[in-house]
Amino acid sequence: MATVVIGAQWGDEGKGKLVDVLCADTQLCARCQGGNNAGHTIVANGTTYDFHLLPSGLVNPRCRNLIGSGVVVHVPSFFSELDQLRQKGLTTDGRIFISDRAHVVFDLHQLIDGLEEVELGGANIGTTRKGIGPCYSTKASRSGVRMAEVFDEAVFEKKLRTLADGFGKRFGELLQYDVEDEIRRFKTYREQLREFVVDAVPLITSAQESNSKILVEGANAIMLDLDYGTYPYVTSSNTGIGGVFTGLALNPFKVTDIIGVVKAYTTRVGGGPFPTEQLNEIGTKLQEDGREYGVTTGRRRRCGWLDLVVVKYSAGINHYTTLNLTKLDILDTFPTLRVAIGYTHPSGEPLASFPADLAVLDKVSVQYKEFPGWQESTTGARSFDELPVAAREYVAFIEGFVGVRVGFIGTGPGRESLIRR
Repeated sequence: MATVVIGAQWGDEGKGKLVDVLCADTQLCARCQGGNNAGHTIVANGTTYDFHLLPSGLVNPRCRNLIGSGVVVHVPSFFSELDQLRQKGLTTDGRIFISDRAHVVFDLHQLIDGLEEVELGGANIGTTRKGIGPCYSTKASRSGVRMAEVFDEAVFEKKLRTLADGFGKRFGELLQYDVEDEIRRFKTYREQLREFVVDAVPLITSAQESNSKILVEGANAIMLDLDYGTYPYVTSSNTGIGGVFTGLALNPFKVTDIIGVVKAYTTRVGGGPFPTEQLNEIGTKLQEDGREYGVTTGRRRRCGWLDLVVVKYSAGINHYTTLNLTKLDILDTFPTLRVAIGYTHPSGEPLASFPADLAVLDKVSVQYKEFPGWQESTTGARSFDELPVAAREYVAFIEGFVGVRVGFIGTGPGRESLIRR
């Protein structure tokens, strides 16, 4: 039996908190795609934990955790993040595993990420420069290195030198990289990795056959999906429900819940169209009140009104059974709220759905519905009935428009600030 948690917007919706709460009775928490370009923050027992590559389920001492085959792994970051969690008192021994089919992100990939962004100039994607895109590119071109190959020293070294040679021919002196130095460092990593790297297929199969509770933690979000997002301003993996099955070899008939996580307003980082973005005092207030700074990059997030065109589009792709509405409390002091309910084509025709053509998206007119703000605190509310009437109406409209029930409502950063319906 598996529950999947997926971002329904452009990421940073607050997926980690829900995963942390649901992990209380979960036996296995798994990441299925992405790398350390993800960023989740969890506040548990007064301690703040930042997750990038590792599954958030590590906060639960009884939960095993898996970095699946669809994830790309920067080994130094893996060990660094693990050490930071241990320094905060988390015991991770025997609870974190990496699929031997996952691909390795090298420092080489990170350097290439930066050079490719420079190449794009003003049209750059705004990547985290963590090497994720170049690693997925070498995976797709069949020249990448899997975790299993790290343990075959001769194969590993030959493949890494070949990668470095190819990139050296492309970028010449712009690429300042010492392949022999990275090879030397992996001589140490190789032995350190042995206890973590496993064949994840029988692990997942065993968990399913024993009816263990599995929780899948999606990274990024559907609007950054390689196929369904605002391409090319996307990440390099499938961030929706499809990536769950290819990244983990999960039985689709064992999935009981698909939870779409929706922020009560909209944010995104990096470049690309953002129809409801507010480049004014509204956007600044959302940014400051919501503490909208990237966990991974520290960049300020772009902010705007809730876009239900986006959320309904994402529901059509991921087929959510439930929504988790987060950060409702950030709207507490707004006298008026606006929600996007439709786009109009530059020609004047209403659009039926979220468009693939970014030239069109960049010029759409947004249709808004206005709501009166509740202008009282929702922080600490423990039930739906405790929310102000205007806040309940806001939630009810989201449910009706998207066609999916809001089963969880976040009213603060802590575990306790979550209404279950």
